[in-house]
Amino acid sequence: MAIDAEKVTPLRPPRPCPECGKPSQRATFPFCSVRCKNVDLNRWLTGSYVIPATEDEDDGSEDERRSET
Repeated sequence: MAIDAEKVTPLRPPRPCPECGKPSQRATFPFCSVRCKNVDLNRWLTGSYVIPATEDEDDGSEDERRSET
């Protein structure tokens, strides 16, 4: 009993690779290849991608208030 590829509904819609724009592959989703996947990982590890963080001004003042009382 063979399954026709035309009758199978994909679980995810096809999307372009975020690195090069080629169609993504199932094995390396959302990337098109292991190379693009590794390029993205390297950018995270070297600090090229940074998630901005904000420091709250209230954090230090609450500690100072507690120590005064």
